[in-house]
Amino acid sequence: MIAAAMMMAGCDGSVYYAHEHDVDEHGWDPADSACFDVEVDDTNTVFHFLVGVRNSVSYPYSNTFLFINTTFPDGSVAYDTMEYPLADPAGKWYGKRTGRYVDTRYYFRRNARFPMAGTYHFAITNGMRDSAICGLKNIGFRVEYSNTK
Repeated sequence: MIAAAMMMAGCDGSVYYAHEHDVDEHGWDPADSACFDVEVDDTNTVFHFLVGVRNSVSYPYSNTFLFINTTFPDGSVAYDTMEYPLADPAGKWYGKRTGRYVDTRYYFRRNARFPMAGTYHFAITNGMRDSAICGLKNIGFRVEYSNTK
């Protein structure tokens, strides 16, 4: 149930940035990144950062691991490894199912500010142990305004 709360909470905020990147559903190689560039002028506004995963119902795992590398405008880089549960232990998908795909969205950061103005580059890669994972359709990245001041 914690995963369901992580997935659903805060997903109705006003959108600052949203984009999806298709990955090779027949084998997303760890060398292929889903990249997102976010232009930031305001360092005072509080945001939620979310990652969306669209997987086919034939995806063979109940979760996915993603590496998220954030390059800041000054060139510094932050590295994160995130686990996103996609199904419960019984195999029931957490996200919204439409046809043969399931859409799930999770927080990456909550109530965060961009520390400096400029372009932020987010590169998301496959963090699973398989050299290439099958069954993921696309990865999304979303920045929403938080109600927190």
